[in-house]
Formats: sequence, structure tokens, C-alpha cells
Amino acid sequence: RGLPALRRRCDVTRKRLSGTGLAAEGRLLRAVLYAYHSRLLRHRSYLALQQVEQCLKRLWKMNLVGCIETLAELIPRKNTSEAHAECLVPSQPMLETVALKVLGGCKLILRLLDCCCKAFLLSVKHLCSEEFILLNTVASGLLSRLWFVIQYRCVLQNLMSLYSMLSTTLHLVSETQQRPYIKGFTFPSDISQFLGVNVSSEVKKQKARMLTAKKPISWLKKLIRTMPEAVSELGKKRNFATCTRAVKNRSIPFPADIGEPVL
Repeated sequence: RGLPALRRRCDVTRKRLSGTGLAAEGRLLRAVLYAYHSRLLRHRSYLALQQVEQCLKRLWKMNLVGCIETLAELIPRKNTSEAHAECLVPSQPMLETVALKVLGGCKLILRLLDCCCKAFLLSVKHLCSEEFILLNTVASGLLSRLWFVIQYRCVLQNLMSLYSMLSTTLHLVSETQQRPYIKGFTFPSDISQFLGVNVSSEVKKQKARMLTAKKPISWLKKLIRTMPEAVSELGKKRNFATCTRAVKNRSIPFPADIGEPVL
């Protein structure tokens, strides 16, 4: 009776993991790291971004999506109406392999969220110090979007729900026929105890820290001040030369970024 629910949960989790948002943010992060590799090799913000990129790379190398998809294909799609009807079920080695990967994926995503939060706070700190403005502005926006994509798509919550169903199915299958594949490891019945933290409270704590860190960037309003009404009217008329002279005449305290003057 629990096999159709397990198959539906596999499909939902696979869609959450293989979403376009998570992959797009990962590609953008790699592009930013590649662009700043030779200039900020030992900078703290760059090293924090590298940790986030390593977590994403390990998550893709796990092939968690392919493993969950393989498990979903092994589950029969026809619902058995009879109470004592026989049906094919995934073997114990297959269930153990997927359950172990789901446990590792949960740990890795929890680490990814923590790295995103720490890197975001570090980028905001350097922004407040008016240091490497271009990199830290891009990094803070990228990290906040990556953190939000993971939370908005409920990736971690879906993996935890999938493990709960896998644990129940694995227990029933192992009672029918003992064929242990992974030895020396006891699969936890409660994944929250295995992760060691309360996921909901930890996420709320990270969100509060990230929202609080946005308040000290009031100096950005001074840095990018609104132009006078005369300049805005000229901008509406698309008089590029006049706008350029107005910007040059206006002294904006814009510090040099990555060693190059900003015009």
C-alpha cells in the first residue's frame, strides 16, 4: 500500500532537485569564481564562495537525482486492489543505497545552507567596509538567491520526507527477506536525530541573521545617490552627452574595486 506514495514522493523530490533555479545559480557561481580567480585568490569572500561551490559540486557528483529516478522506475505503477496480491518491490540493497544517499544529501544541503549564510554575512561585512564592492555586491545577491531557491523549493524537507518513507519500506522488505548490502551502519529511524539539528529552527535562525545583516548597508544609498531633477529630465530626453557631463561633475565617493579605478 505504501509503494504508490513512495513513488510519488520520489517524483516530487526529483523535480525539486533538478529544478532550473538551482542549476542556474550554480552556473552563475562558477562563472563568478572563474572571473575573480586570478585577482582575489586569497580573499575571504572568494574563499567562502569556493566552499559554497564545493558543496554544490559534491551534491551533483552524488547523482542523487539519477538514483531516485532509478528507484521510482523499479516501483510498479499499477495499484493492487486485492489485499493479499503479490507485486514486485525494490530489493533491500537498492533501498539501502538510496537511503544512504538521501542521508548524505540531507547533510550536504544543510552544510550548503550554512555556507551560504556565512558567505553572505562575510560579503555584507566587506561591503560595509567599502572593500571589493563589485564582487561582494554580486556575491551577496547570488548567495541570497541560492539560499532562497533551496528553501522555496523545500529541497531539504522533501528529502527528509523521502527518507521517512524509505525507512518504512526498508524495514518491511528486510523483514520479508534479509539481504543486507551496507554492513556496519545502522539506518536511523528518525532523520532529525541523525542531522543533529532542528531544521526548521536552524533555517529561521539563518534567515534572521541574513535579514539583520542587510540593515547596516545604509551607506550604499549615499554611494548611489539619486540624480537631481534636471539630470533626470535630461535622461528622459536621452541626451547622453549632457548626462555624462552631469555625472562627471558630481563627486561620488566610489572607492576603487579590485585594484582598478571605477569611472
